[in-house]
Amino acid sequence: MSTEFRGIYPILYAYFGADGRLDEAAMRRQVRCCLAGGAHGLAVLGLATEVNKLSPAEKRDVVRWSAEEIAGRVPLAVTVAEATAEDAASFVLDAEALGAAWIILQPPPVRGLPEAEYVAWYGRVADLVGRRSAIPLGIQNAAAYIGVGLSPGGVAALARNHANVKLIKAEDSAVDVQRLIEATGGALTVFNGRAGLELPDCLRAGCAGMIPAPECADRQARIFDLMAEGREEEAEAEYQRIAPMIAFAMQGVAMFLCYGKRMTAWRMGLPEVIERPPALAPTPFGLECARRFAARLGPYPGA
Repeated sequence: MSTEFRGIYPILYAYFGADGRLDEAAMRRQVRCCLAGGAHGLAVLGLATEVNKLSPAEKRDVVRWSAEEIAGRVPLAVTVAEATAEDAASFVLDAEALGAAWIILQPPPVRGLPEAEYVAWYGRVADLVGRRSAIPLGIQNAAAYIGVGLSPGGVAALARNHANVKLIKAEDSAVDVQRLIEATGGALTVFNGRAGLELPDCLRAGCAGMIPAPECADRQARIFDLMAEGREEEAEAEYQRIAPMIAFAMQGVAMFLCYGKRMTAWRMGLPEVIERPPALAPTPFGLECARRFAARLGPYPGA
């Protein structure tokens, strides 16, 4: 693989206060809990962080707070979701200055273009960044969630033509991600998402790690470590304990933002979650399910 990045990188939720602003104390607490739970890295500003609801200043605050809490102990991956190639490149450089170790680029907010247009857009960002920085770039290949995804051939062409494109953050089944890895000849470091579904099989398929939300990232970090040690039966047993919770939360973006965020909050010792609209409202039954799953997981280490 093209980078040394490995493991479970929980992607932080955005927690808001009663005043509607980001809750800095809750965001920093989330970082500390993830680190105490054994996370091999952290990620910010993806769909879980509700990046579309954050101002440019808030995005930079999230990166800065996270980097300060990490204090160099693990790598920080930052998702960049700006509308133009120039703005995306500028944010990449800002994120690096604030402490990012690598970048995940989302596509431009235009759907339905030929694949070559998206490849060219990513390539433009890579070229602009490469003139001033050697930070590794990845792309978020998540057609199911953001409406745009590259084919394995498109991914391979992008990596072949731009040496600083070194990673992929996929949102695919273990079978499909294995095809992607095979099609790109193992030239890219591949992380998968999907809340950590099929974690053991994704690692067997060749993934360097996973980027789930933090609900059970401590257990997922344990599974990754067990797999790395060749203790696959123990890893499978651990995975079976969390699989029902993942299946509950991973029914769509709105679902995990509603219930996954609350399960993480309860495990961290936060009593309530205040949303920044628009947001899916929880139902009494949904909260009952979420509380049951959170109780089975118990408090987060360090909470």
